[in-house]
Amino acid sequence: MKKLVAEFIGTFWLVFGGCGSALLAAAFPEVGIGLVGVSLAFGLTVVTMAYAVGHISGAHLNPAVSLGLWIAGRFKAGELFPYMLAQVLGGIAAAGALYLIVTGNGSAIGDFAANGYAEHSPGHYNLMAALLTEFLMTFMFLIIILGATSEQAPKGFAGLAIGLALTLIHLVSIPVTNTSVNPARSISQAVFAGGWTLEQLWLFIAAPLAGAALAGIVYRWLSSPDKAVRNL
Repeated sequence: MKKLVAEFIGTFWLVFGGCGSALLAAAFPEVGIGLVGVSLAFGLTVVTMAYAVGHISGAHLNPAVSLGLWIAGRFKAGELFPYMLAQVLGGIAAAGALYLIVTGNGSAIGDFAANGYAEHSPGHYNLMAALLTEFLMTFMFLIIILGATSEQAPKGFAGLAIGLALTLIHLVSIPVTNTSVNPARSISQAVFAGGWTLEQLWLFIAAPLAGAALAGIVYRWLSSPDKAVRNL
């Protein structure tokens, strides 16, 4: 239960801090947060939670991360669904808090920082571009996570590497999809925005999960000792 509460809190912070920066700070052009600011906000949520709850739950904060870790042999199958549920609920709770704050001055929520493609992509990128972006970004994200948290990796720097990776991912992919790489983040916004966000939500669940699954398979192969090494 402590692990699930930690995942709930961590995912809450990721959605609240990341999407909140897009919804609140970006609403005031004079602040100048822009693409770089939102990207940093998402990265900082992961860095801060990695050190705050990483020792409790591993700070997955993302159903795709949990899936990739399980496939790579780093996570127990029995904990997979409870982690995913806690993450989705944490994201929805954060989106609910943001809804109350955003509408607190009479503003409409608009697209509510939701993920989209085609006419709902910030850069009007088509479905194929969005699908490939989300797949590749999540694949690379999991490769970095698995490598940074390996027993052979330098100790104490995993949270920083993972947070910086998420910042870079947002810098690249916000123009394409508004960046998901996290089904919990996408579900949480779509629940409140409704309409087209729910119609396009499938992509932001399927592509990150598929990218994470492949990364788990690839990294498991990369990190397995060669027969020649085992025979020495």
